[in-house]
Amino acid sequence: MDQDQIKALFDQQAEGYDTQWVKTAPIRECLHFLLDSLFTDLPDDARILCVGAGTGAEIAHLASRHPGWYFVAVEPSGAMLEECRHKAERGGFADRCTFHEGYVESLPADQRHHAATCFLVSQFILDEAERIRFFAEIARRLQPGGLLASSDLASDVASPEYAVLLRAWMSMMSTAAVSPEMLERMRHAYANDVGVLPPEKIAALIAAGGFSLPVRFFQAGLIHAWCSRRD
Repeated sequence: MDQDQIKALFDQQAEGYDTQWVKTAPIRECLHFLLDSLFTDLPDDARILCVGAGTGAEIAHLASRHPGWYFVAVEPSGAMLEECRHKAERGGFADRCTFHEGYVESLPADQRHHAATCFLVSQFILDEAERIRFFAEIARRLQPGGLLASSDLASDVASPEYAVLLRAWMSMMSTAAVSPEMLERMRHAYANDVGVLPPEKIAALIAAGGFSLPVRFFQAGLIHAWCSRRD
C-alpha cells in the first residue's frame, strides 16, 4: 500500500479504533509503563514529538503524569487526528498539544523536542533508504541527545520462529473485534505491505537515521520497541 492507501485505511478505522483494540490494551499499557522509566529524566517542561500519534494513546498516558509537558501530535490521517484531539479535550490537556495533520517531514524543523515517540509507524515504509530518511527526519526535530522511543512489528520472516509467533499473534488478534476475513487480510499485509524485518535490522536502520545505541526494551509477540538517543 502507498501512503494514500494507508491514510484512507486509518481514516475508515478512526471512529471505532480504540474500541476495536481494547482487548489488546495490556500490550499498550505495558509499553507505556516502561516508557515512563525511559523518559524519567526529561525536564518538567519537556516538549514531546509524537510521530504517527493515531488516537493519542501515548499522549494521554504521558500528559496525565507530567502536567508541564507539551506535545506535538503528527498524524497523516485527519480522522485519527480528530480522535486524538477529542481525547485531549476530554482529558483536559488539549491546551498542551499541537495537532499537525501530515507527515513528520512537513513539520517545521526549527522547534527542537526533548524526546519523540513513534509506535508502529516505520513498518509501513518498505524501502529501507526511505525508512532511514524517516528516522533522520525525526532526529532533525530533536535536541542533541534527545530520546526516541519507537516500536514496530519485527521478526525474521524466513525463520521457523516467525511461524510460531505469527500463529500466536493471530490468535491474540482474534480476541479483538477482528473478523476472520480481516485476520486473513492482516496476514497478507504482513507479507506484502508491512516491512517486518529482523529486530537487529530495524535497530541498524534507526542508527543509520542518526541515533546511537538503539536498545530493545520491550517485546510482546511481534511488537518490539527500542530506545535510542539522537547523535
